[in-house]
Amino acid sequence: MNNLKPLKKGRGRPKVDIQSKLTRKQELFVKELVSNDGMITMREAAINAGFPASSAHTRAYEMTNPEICPHVVKAIQLYRDELDEKYGVHYKRHLKDLQVIRDRALENGAYSAAVQAEYRRGQAQGNIYINKSEIRHGTIDSMSKDEVLKALKEIKDSYEPRHAETVIEHEDKTSTKKGKRLLSGT
Repeated sequence: MNNLKPLKKGRGRPKVDIQSKLTRKQELFVKELVSNDGMITMREAAINAGFPASSAHTRAYEMTNPEICPHVVKAIQLYRDELDEKYGVHYKRHLKDLQVIRDRALENGAYSAAVQAEYRRGQAQGNIYINKSEIRHGTIDSMSKDEVLKALKEIKDSYEPRHAETVIEHEDKTSTKKGKRLLSGT
């Protein structure tokens, strides 16, 4: 009388959720991908983790897709956060490391390195060494040859000293011309 069929066990891979455990290959993939971040591709990380080269691209895609393998994506993020915490640059750690570099350089007689480390510590502090730079827009590369020559002439003229003799000579010429006009007009 009961026409209901018993539920069959699902075929294929069991469904994974964010709480699923990683397989050994998935763990290796996470470590390869994160520790060599930017130096190798996801496919290379999958191959290094032990996946066959013929399917490594597909496995890498699946493991980095949160819809397919959310537990692997979560593990990748957790491992990245762990490495950032361990090796990341923090203000206090940065100053301390520069101080250690300075002290070791002084011990070894490398005074130039010690000065540089101390200089960088001052820059990190923010109020000891301040970099000032002037940014100019419009470069000589964007100017035509005529524009460059005109600009050079203007610069030369603005810095060229004026001689008193030239000014006096110029005044004498103008006054004699006016005098001749006056005489010729009468």
